[in-house]
Amino acid sequence: MTHCLTLRVYYEDTDLAGIVYYANYLKFIERGRSEWLRELGVDQVAMKQDEGKVFAVRRVEADYLKPARFDDLLEVETRLASLSPARIVVEQIVRRNEEKLFSATVTIACLDQRGRPSRLPARLVECLKGPGDG
Repeated sequence: MTHCLTLRVYYEDTDLAGIVYYANYLKFIERGRSEWLRELGVDQVAMKQDEGKVFAVRRVEADYLKPARFDDLLEVETRLASLSPARIVVEQIVRRNEEKLFSATVTIACLDQRGRPSRLPARLVECLKGPGDG
């Protein structure tokens, strides 16, 4: 499953030249991951309250390919790359129309209340695997 989030580049996202500041791509893909999980039916607030588990970004490999500019309409694509008992790896691409501007592979760890690695909740694993992925 690939999730797509559309967003507009605002002036606050850019530097003086009107080009998206590099760190803002990380914000864009964070929004994409959050909306991807929401669409899968994962309530991160409830997961923290009910199970004491949260997500933390463990690793980001990013490639800045071409600049986005003020007022561009972008699409953030998010898809599951791999799943392990305590980690989710996603691949994300930021596009303007069909043009790839940025890509990243993001490793997300599941942590318990003490900040230690923890197994992903079973319901989340079911959502991520989807029907027939047993």
